[in-house]
Amino acid sequence: MSDLTAARTQMAVSLGFHIVFAVAGMAMPLLMVIAESLWLRTRRPAYLELAKRWAKGTSILFAVGAVSGTVLSFELGLLWPKFMAHAGAVIGMPFSLEGFAFFLEAIFLGIYLYGWEKVPPRAHWLAGSAVLASGTLSGLFVVTANAWMNAPAGFTLVDGKFTDIRPIAAMLNEASGPQCVHMIIASFLSVGAIVAAIHAAILLKKPKDEFHRAAYGIALAVTIPMALLQPLVGDWAARSVARRQPLKLAAMEGQWETERGAPLRLFGLPDAETETTPWALEIPKALSFLATHDFNAEVVGLKSAPRADRPPVAIVHVAFQIMIFCGTALALTALLGLALWWKDRGPPLRRPYLKLVAFCGPLGLVALEAGWTVTEVGRQPWIIYRIMRTSEALTSMPGLAVPLAVTVMVYLLLGFTAAYLLWRLVFETAGRSRTHAP
Repeated sequence: MSDLTAARTQMAVSLGFHIVFAVAGMAMPLLMVIAESLWLRTRRPAYLELAKRWAKGTSILFAVGAVSGTVLSFELGLLWPKFMAHAGAVIGMPFSLEGFAFFLEAIFLGIYLYGWEKVPPRAHWLAGSAVLASGTLSGLFVVTANAWMNAPAGFTLVDGKFTDIRPIAAMLNEASGPQCVHMIIASFLSVGAIVAAIHAAILLKKPKDEFHRAAYGIALAVTIPMALLQPLVGDWAARSVARRQPLKLAAMEGQWETERGAPLRLFGLPDAETETTPWALEIPKALSFLATHDFNAEVVGLKSAPRADRPPVAIVHVAFQIMIFCGTALALTALLGLALWWKDRGPPLRRPYLKLVAFCGPLGLVALEAGWTVTEVGRQPWIIYRIMRTSEALTSMPGLAVPLAVTVMVYLLLGFTAAYLLWRLVFETAGRSRTHAP
């Protein structure tokens, strides 16, 4: 394994692991704040128990996310020192702001966890809302830094050096808007879907359990609107990519030729050697329409660039297809749930629908990982799009397979520990819940 491959693999493992805890830090506080709001309004014990349990789950996820995020910050400097030497001054502001937001989240989470009997109810609820706001801002600041890598702005390049740096303009780059909104909705959707799936599965065995009914209702109420909004935001994000990174769009769709009225491809596996996408189902002119809202618009193909400048098309295309199919399945499940909710005058508890929710729950996290793969791998071979190649930013330190192996072992340990604690929390809740609906 080359040092470049080892370094990229280590970053992929780190990002793929950390993103799960990052989105949980954005979305779990929303669930616990909603639960406490309902408890303050109705005084139903199930809502109070939910708020406390979800707060404990948030604290576990927050702790693991803090560790994995710290590892990532070290990796940026150790594995990609030339990137940080050039870009550090530009993206330093969003990372600094992320640090402030992180500490605010930690402070208010401590107040929320230990302040149930020590602060007034409204102040306690406001502390939870501050956890939600700071956790969301923390994630968004990091996304603006990543968006800058896709759409560099806020500086002047003179003789290979970044000058006239404008941090605010860098944060508000062209990619920030669609990436940030897409990420917020993806966070709430993926976490809401997995929480709804857990409680739907328990309700299949304990259909009268009020605690799990309450948890399922809250999670589903978050999941449904997010699942229906995400395709609209995804369309915005895709059109933004078509303008800024046409080769990334071409890789996403397995589009080799530059042509007008380009077809949308479902399935298929692009072959970089033959420069074709066999076994694809083509929908005429649909890609041109989705990319520009014009059926006859020109779409740039991969062949327009030298092979060295093309992204790994097979990985990007397959990841994009996975994201689209998972998102579509969640949107259809949400649409059905909305109709049943209206018909049943409450969260749908029919067994077939509970089974569907339990089955589709993990798809949100799958789509999240696939989407992040599209974002990062689709930018290759650039670490800063059209300015610095990933290979140019690599450290000169040899033997990168060793830190890769260590990182994988650390993340396995953290992952199993977090999974065990969350498993205990969920099933301890299930065991203690004795309240049944009439």
